Amino acid sequence: MILSGDVGGTKTGLALYSPVGKALRRRVARTFRSYDYPSLEAILEAFLAGREKVSLACIGVAGPVTEGRSRLTNLSWSVDAGSIRRACGARAAYLINDLQALAFAVPYLPANRFATIQKGVPDPAGVVAVAAAGTGFGQAALLRSGGAFLPLASEGGHVDYAPRDEREVSLLFHLRKAYGRVSAERVVSGPGLFAVYRFLREAEGRGETPAVEKRLSTEDPPRVIVSSALAGRSATCREALRFFCRIYGAAAGNLALQYNASGGVVLGGGLSPAILPALSRGEFLEAFQDKGRFRGFLENVPVKVILDESAALLGAARFAVASTRVSC
Repeated sequence: MILSGDVGGTKTGLALYSPVGKALRRRVARTFRSYDYPSLEAILEAFLAGREKVSLACIGVAGPVTEGRSRLTNLSWSVDAGSIRRACGARAAYLINDLQALAFAVPYLPANRFATIQKGVPDPAGVVAVAAAGTGFGQAALLRSGGAFLPLASEGGHVDYAPRDEREVSLLFHLRKAYGRVSAERVVSGPGLFAVYRFLREAEGRGETPAVEKRLSTEDPPRVIVSSALAGRSATCREALRFFCRIYGAAAGNLALQYNASGGVVLGGGLSPAILPALSRGEFLEAFQDKGRFRGFLENVPVKVILDESAALLGAARFAVASTRVSC
């Protein structure tokens, strides 16, 4: 039995997989609210109570991993592979970046778990870049080495936010007043979408309907903005989402150039599938391709969105198997 996990600043997903031929079959899965628990080990104890013995474990965490240890970026937890192994009784345990786990799932997901934004001309041997906007902005890359895959971690979401025109420069200065340094994650994330919305309200003086105002004060703001924008209930929410998609597209195009991602760019995280109708409109792709002399290259890069919320769990399980050289 293989334990896999996907630990984020908002929620923690855990699953158990077992080998069936060359495939992995998920036996059980559960999601926990991260802030409700003092540690990952406490969640593992709650999940594994009364279940059969675990042989391998791999946990993807939202933060940099060094020598099997990590202090999460958006959660006050410290995690290490040794404590994971002891908590679940496995003979081997691995701790990897959550975007590494997501990237490693890409080759194993069926075609119907993706939505295509740009068909492009994929290079079968090319690098695949992976970006995920959610609580933060994760990035990774998937390299092909012979018949195997190598997922590379990155903390590229924490690079400087790069505005491209006067309006985006105004957004930068607006955010600098509140936060000082402005990273890409500060804008390209769920909280970033809310920051864009606040910029429209505070710096551009846009109004809002009383109904949406009320929902913003009692519900999760990014969810309210997305639902109100897609349903046409708020012009300000609609403009915030449009503006956000331009910034997201530019960031994804930068990522494609950084990794020379001729194999494609794959978008994951909780936000990307939620805003798929907006991503499929022209603003995202125009910003993605708008890289001067490299427009032609980017027009040929496939761009897809992962529709499977549990993809990172599969990737972590696959990583555990590959790392222990178990054929399955």
